[in-house]
Amino acid sequence: MPRHRLARVALLATVFVCAACGLVYELSLVTLGSYLLGDTAAQASITLSVMVCAMGVGALVAKPLRAHAAAAFVAVELALAVVGGLSVAVLYASYAWLDIYTGALVVAAAVIGMLVGAEIPLLMELLQEIRRQEASSAVADLFAADYVGALLGGLAFPFLLLPVFGQIRGTLVVGIVNAIAGLALAFFFFRDRMTRGARRSLIAATVAVACGLSGSFLYADRFEAAAQQALFASPIVWQARTPYQQIVLTESTAGGETDTRLYLNGKLQFASIDEYRYHEALVHPVLAESRRSVLVLGGGDGLALREILRYPDIDRVTLIELDPAMITLARTHPRLTELNEHAFDDPRVRVINTDAFTWLRSAPELFDAVIIDVPDPDQTSVAKLYSREFYAMTAHVLAPGGRLVVQSGSPTIAPRTFWTIDATVASAGLRTTPYHVDVPSFGEWGFVLAATTTPTPAMRSPVPLRSLDDATLAAATVFPAEHRAVDAEISTLMRPVILDLQRQEWR
Repeated sequence: MPRHRLARVALLATVFVCAACGLVYELSLVTLGSYLLGDTAAQASITLSVMVCAMGVGALVAKPLRAHAAAAFVAVELALAVVGGLSVAVLYASYAWLDIYTGALVVAAAVIGMLVGAEIPLLMELLQEIRRQEASSAVADLFAADYVGALLGGLAFPFLLLPVFGQIRGTLVVGIVNAIAGLALAFFFFRDRMTRGARRSLIAATVAVACGLSGSFLYADRFEAAAQQALFASPIVWQARTPYQQIVLTESTAGGETDTRLYLNGKLQFASIDEYRYHEALVHPVLAESRRSVLVLGGGDGLALREILRYPDIDRVTLIELDPAMITLARTHPRLTELNEHAFDDPRVRVINTDAFTWLRSAPELFDAVIIDVPDPDQTSVAKLYSREFYAMTAHVLAPGGRLVVQSGSPTIAPRTFWTIDATVASAGLRTTPYHVDVPSFGEWGFVLAATTTPTPAMRSPVPLRSLDDATLAAATVFPAEHRAVDAEISTLMRPVILDLQRQEWR
């Protein structure tokens, strides 16, 4: 193959690789934001819009560099390798230790966007140096390689980089590839466009960048462990990143009692010292009436199951949990099996690992009681489980005389969120009775009991409970004047107002 054709193929291949790297950086910022702040449209929109705008600025800034296109391109790729490769680690550190995440995210998105945008004018100049052609034809060639490369990056990120390397190491690997690709193109095909001193400087810089990113790769696990621990008050004893969430268990000892805490995506789910208050209030009022069959949506820790299985007249319990790793943890971790009393070993329990929303659309049977114990609606993926459509589907699986209960957050810290949940359940054609109890690890925590006729909270527990009794439950339906029902909107799939309320009130 003639050298000019080989150079052209190499340049388009470099465009392909650099486009893949650029999209990985972009997806990394969006994904990290979803892990740390919740999967919201706002944070994704800010990240993408800032980056796209910065790409335009970068293209303009790069115009004066076209006279030294080869050296400038290598310099841009080295800068992009450093900034993009280290972006996730730096942003994680800013979140864990400095509490400046949002500002750091905007800066990172802007810098990466400018560097990505600067690539195209420089590559266009190099392409024209190989062989002059019409501008429209050159643009078509570059953009074809660019967009196809973006497809590679978009597929490699979730299916290769995340599962194999994780977020921090994955972007470091991409940074190394980015640096080497830029230097290889310029050194092998455009070295005569650079002075000997420039070539030596760029080679030395590339080696330094590659070594620095490789060293960071080796240190990544220790860094991530230190950053994670900074987010939690107690020592981490178990943690995992699954395709759905980050799961963390911590343990501490005070006054001779061990306090085990479960966090999902950094949000506390229970503390063993007082989780019984929450789970007794969640489960027993909904089981006061008929209860031969029970459906649990969420509750993968098995603590709600523990309370349900105290009733000998229950025939079957179906638990829908999205994340299989959560079930495995609850089945096998000694501390969790101690807390849930090996609930998953009971033959009456059937576990289905799937999305609750999807499963309800074709649920095969009716249930006497439905318990909705899903995380707070601070992510788009969870907000649908607090929508009118979701509650309507849940109502359709209730047997005649059946009841459902929804964990509804804090009526004192987030009253608008709480009453929006109540109003949304009612909008699905159910009558509701809200109530609340004190859970010290959370504060006042609320629930919404619902049925086709107005349900009266009552107790039919076969054994004495630690915190809940008839008098406590009667008082639980009384709310202070300042926290009584407020005008509440309805949250739907197309307009998830619950998402914004949750973020505003818990900020």
